[in-house]
Amino acid sequence: MTMKLRYALACLLLAAAPQAGFAAEPRIAVVAPMSGNLQILGDQIRLGAVQAADGKAEIVTIDETCTEKSGPSIAEQIRQANAVAAIGFLCVDSLDGGLPILAEAKIPAITLSVRSPVLMEDSLKKGWPFFRLAPSTSAERDMIVQEIFAQWKDKPFALLDDGTIMSREMIDNVRQALEQKGMKAAFIDNFRPAQEVQTQLIRRLAKAGITHVFAASDRNDMSVMARDAKAAKINLTFMGGDALNGTNQPVPLEPGTFAVTLPDPQTIASAKPVVEIIQQQKKSAEGYVLPSYSAITIILDANEIASGSGAPLADALSNTPFETPIGEVRFNKNHELSTNPFRMLVWDGDAFVLPPVTE
Repeated sequence: MTMKLRYALACLLLAAAPQAGFAAEPRIAVVAPMSGNLQILGDQIRLGAVQAADGKAEIVTIDETCTEKSGPSIAEQIRQANAVAAIGFLCVDSLDGGLPILAEAKIPAITLSVRSPVLMEDSLKKGWPFFRLAPSTSAERDMIVQEIFAQWKDKPFALLDDGTIMSREMIDNVRQALEQKGMKAAFIDNFRPAQEVQTQLIRRLAKAGITHVFAASDRNDMSVMARDAKAAKINLTFMGGDALNGTNQPVPLEPGTFAVTLPDPQTIASAKPVVEIIQQQKKSAEGYVLPSYSAITIILDANEIASGSGAPLADALSNTPFETPIGEVRFNKNHELSTNPFRMLVWDGDAFVLPPVTE
């Protein structure tokens, strides 16, 4: 072999070889439970991530134990895996103490579940690259206020709490927000939860001339109220919050009950192609599958932007519109979703669906 031929062959081999420090496919860490009660949710997250990453990224799976002080260990695993970003994080403990480590390594983290306002406040204050694909703690309340203000302006309505701290806080916050808009409830009261009947409460509402009721209650308490109102032939419209999106037992929820909650991602039009692909594999796109798929899509698109501009990945994630199966996603300056994902839905007897459009 001549020297010239050897040189040409060496050039070809060098051109074909991976460049140092460059990976053909970015590594993305997926932090989710691999055992215990939360494994089923972890399996959903891993399924969505693997589906989205197919041929585009390498997925590194990391167990999420949701135990106290587990954050630093998880962050070290992410860093040692040379991941460009991490998604998942069902528990606050998985992030607490780990975000400073990820920030130092310039590795953004996207949670699918954690809503802690304190964690986000600390992240913004200290410059940690923490983003939330889950709604903030105030998003549900804001949408409840918006819907009551839009739908019940001319209705005598009641605000009810079940006596628990969370329920009282929700009603108090909703009441204050509505009063700032010049809208006042005609009836504010509390009720005893977990009762087999609520006939006395229904009679008090009827006596007060109430036609619409928002109750910060769990699903079964709402079911009992709606059932007893129907049995007494008292025409009341009921609305609850995200807590209504639960098991339809022991008392079935009455059709026509409204809830401000998150739509099932599988019902979103933009999710249909992905849902069909997953179903063809005899798998389900339920729960966290589509949010996880969307998080991987976001990271891949942001990584391409960052690679082309030379900017940090966290900068590419901020204020950029991303097309995903769950719709357009944009993180605002506070690393939160720029649009509120909660919607007012109505129970049709089988599922919460968008209410029919009225003219």
